[in-house]
Amino acid sequence: MARTRERRRVLRVPRLRPVPAAAAALVIGAAGLVAADALRDPSGAAPASADSAVVPVGAGSYTDVRPEGEPGPSDQNGDAVEPKVTDGFTGPAPTNEWWSSLIYQRYPDNPYGENLFAHPFSFRPHSGGLEVGYPQEHQLVGDGLKYEYPHTADLTMGATGLDAPRTEVADSGDWTVTAQWEGGGTLRTTIGQGLPFAYAETEGADPEVAFEGAPEVWQSEGGVVGASVGGRHYALFAPSGAEWARSGDTFTAAGADHYSVAVLPDPGDLDAFAPYAHSFVTDSRVEYSYDEAAAELTTTYRLTTEPKEGTEDGTLMALYPHQWENADDPLTDLAYASPRGEMRVVDGPEFTTSLTTQGLMPSLPTAEGADEERMRALIDEELNHEDPFRGGDDTYWNGKALGRLAQLVPIADSIGYTEGRDGLLELVKGRLEDWLTAGEGGRQFHYDSTWGTVLGYPDSFGAADQINDHDFHYGYFVQAAAVVARYDRDWAAEDAWGGMVRMLIRDVAETDPESDMFPRLRSFSPYAGHGWASGHAGFAAGNNQESSSEGMHFAAATAHFGAATGDEELRDLGVFLHTTQASTVTRYWQDAGGGTFPDDFGHDVVGMVWGDGGDYRIWWDGGDEEHYGINYLPITASSLYLGYDPEHAAAMHASLEERLGGQPEIWRDVHWEHQALSDGPGALARFEEQWSSYEPEAGESKAHTYQWVSTLAGAGTVDTSVTADTAHYAVFDDGGTKTYTAFNPGTAPLEVAFSDGTTMGLEPGELGTTTS
Repeated sequence: MARTRERRRVLRVPRLRPVPAAAAALVIGAAGLVAADALRDPSGAAPASADSAVVPVGAGSYTDVRPEGEPGPSDQNGDAVEPKVTDGFTGPAPTNEWWSSLIYQRYPDNPYGENLFAHPFSFRPHSGGLEVGYPQEHQLVGDGLKYEYPHTADLTMGATGLDAPRTEVADSGDWTVTAQWEGGGTLRTTIGQGLPFAYAETEGADPEVAFEGAPEVWQSEGGVVGASVGGRHYALFAPSGAEWARSGDTFTAAGADHYSVAVLPDPGDLDAFAPYAHSFVTDSRVEYSYDEAAAELTTTYRLTTEPKEGTEDGTLMALYPHQWENADDPLTDLAYASPRGEMRVVDGPEFTTSLTTQGLMPSLPTAEGADEERMRALIDEELNHEDPFRGGDDTYWNGKALGRLAQLVPIADSIGYTEGRDGLLELVKGRLEDWLTAGEGGRQFHYDSTWGTVLGYPDSFGAADQINDHDFHYGYFVQAAAVVARYDRDWAAEDAWGGMVRMLIRDVAETDPESDMFPRLRSFSPYAGHGWASGHAGFAAGNNQESSSEGMHFAAATAHFGAATGDEELRDLGVFLHTTQASTVTRYWQDAGGGTFPDDFGHDVVGMVWGDGGDYRIWWDGGDEEHYGINYLPITASSLYLGYDPEHAAAMHASLEERLGGQPEIWRDVHWEHQALSDGPGALARFEEQWSSYEPEAGESKAHTYQWVSTLAGAGTVDTSVTADTAHYAVFDDGGTKTYTAFNPGTAPLEVAFSDGTTMGLEPGELGTTTS
C-alpha cells in the first residue's frame, strides 16, 4: 500500500558562491534542505548583526567567531590553514574526501598532497605534475596486520617545463576532483574513483608524460601510444593531428592542449578505450530514489562529459563489488584489481543500483516476560547517578553519554515507567540545549566560514583542528534529538531547537546544491559507499575509516529525526546513507561473502579501511575486543544490519572468541549484543551470569543491554526476506515463528503491510509487535 510518492533527491556538485564574513544560517524546511531568507528566534526577532559572534537559530545559536583559545583547522604544527584552491574556486571547501590532501595542507613541507587512491588508479602530486600508478598486487605489512595495495609510480602526467610551487583544487564533483599546477605553464588534471581515464589540460606548455622506467611500447601511431611498465598497461591519447614524440622515457605532444591516460586491463583492450579518450569528465553526481512502499532504494551514479574533439560523450566506469553486484546495467568483460576486491566495468557515463531497504527502527520492543522491575532499577541507576554524563565534556564523550541516556527513554516508556521516561527526557533536553546555545565559554558550536564547517567545543579526536569524525560525534546529538522529537515534536520545530540540530546534519551530509555554508556530503563518499574519517587525508595510505558503525549511527539518526519531525526528504536522506553503507560495511570491514581480503591476510576483520587496503589495528593500543567492537558500537535498533546474515554474525563472534580463547572481557555488553544477532538465548545467558559485576562500555547501559538481549532471545534473528511498506520496521524469525514490529512516527494512524501479507495497525507514536 503506497502512502507516499516515490521521491528523488539529486546530489550534485554545486557551482558555489562566496561565503560572507558572517554567513547567514540555512535551514531545512518541509521541502528538504533549502536556504532561508533569515533565521529568527521564537519571538520573531531578526538574526544577529553581521559583527556579532552569536547567530541565533530558532531557540538555539552558534558563534561565527571562534571562541578564544579554541583550535581551528590547522597543520601539523598547529598553525591555521586555509583551503588550497584556485582563484576560480568558490564556496565551501570539501573535506573528508579520498583526495582531501590536495585541498588541506596538513604538512608545511608538502604543498602538493599525499598519495591518492581512486581505484583503479593511484596518484601522487608533486611539483612536476601527477604521478600515476595502478596497484594490482597487495603486500602484507606490520607483521601481517595490514594488507595494502601501495602506490607505485609508473608515469607522471605533466607539461613541458612545469615546476609548480603547490597543487590547488580547481573544482570537484561527488567523487571526482580537478587539480591545478601553475609554474612554467599550467596543468589541470581531472581524476576520480572508478575512472579508468585520467584527463589533462595544458596551457602555455605542451603535454608531457614521463615514465618512471623504460616502458615496453607495443603501440605507437600518431596520437596514441600503448606502453607497459612492470606488467601494468597504459594508453596515452593526444588530440588528432598531434603526435607523441619520445625522448628517452618521456613522451611529448607538441602543440596539443589536452590529453588523457588510460589504464588498461590488457593491451588487447586498447580499442575499447580509444573511442572515449577525448570525452573528458567534467562532473560527477549521485541521485537516489527511495520507494518506501516497495522497500527499494535506487541509486544512479552519473558522470557529465564533454568531448574535446569529435562528438563522443560516453566513457567507461569501474564499479566496486557492492555496486556491480547490485547493478541494473550490463557489465563488460573488463575488470581491475583493487583493495575492495575486483572492480568490473560498465560502458557508459552512468549506472544504477537497486537495494532492498530493510527497516530502521528507533528502538526495539521490550520482550514479554522481561524482568521489568530489574529494568526499572537499572534505569534508576542511570537517572539518579551523581553524574549521569560520567564526566565526558567534549563533543564525542558527551555525545556518547547523550546517546546512552536517550536510548533509555523508549525503554522506560515501554514498561510504563512514565516518571523515569520524563526524567530522562529532561536530562537529555537540558544537555542538548546547553550545547545548542552559544555563549561565553562552555559547550557550544561554532561555524567556521573559511572551511564551511561546524566545530564543537570542547572538542576531541581532531574534530576541530583536523575536521575529523564529524559524523561520529554529531550522530549522537542527532540521535538524542530524534528521541526527544519522538515524544515532543514541538521541541524539534524549526523555530525551537530543530534548526540547530539540522545544522549539525547539514555539516555532515549537506545535499542542497546551492549551499553557501557547507560542502556536499562531507562525511559520506557516495562512490565508495561509506565515509572517510580524516578531514585532511594526510597519510601515505590515503584516507581512512575506523568506526563504520558510528557512520551508520549518524545515518539512522538522520532518518529518525526526519521521521519524527515530519520531514520525509530528511528521512529519505538517512535511508539512503544507511542502506548504501549497509551494502559495504560487513563486506569491506569483515569480508562478508569473501572476495575483499587477500587469501594470505590472516584476520577476519579490519579495524580500519584505508585507501590502499585494510588494517586490523585501530587508532589506539586496544585489545581484540576493541578491534572487532569499534565497528559494532553504538548498538541501537539501527544496528540490525550487522545481523542481516545471522551465519556471518555468528562467524564473527566465534572468530573473536577463538582469538581470545574465551569470552570477551572488554566491552562485554557490546559483544553480547552483537552475539544476540545470531544467538539471542546465549547472549542473554551471559548477561544473566555477569550483569551485576561488569562495567558497561561508555555509550552503553545495563538497562539497554538487558532489553536488547532479552528481546532478541525471544524474537530470534533478523529475517530480511520479509519487507514492509514503511521505513520503520523489522522482522525476526525464531525457528519458523516470525515476530513483526513497526513504528509510526507520524501524527495519523498508520496501516503497515508486510510483504508476506501480515498487516499491523499503529496509532501515532506507537511501536507495535505481532507474531505468526
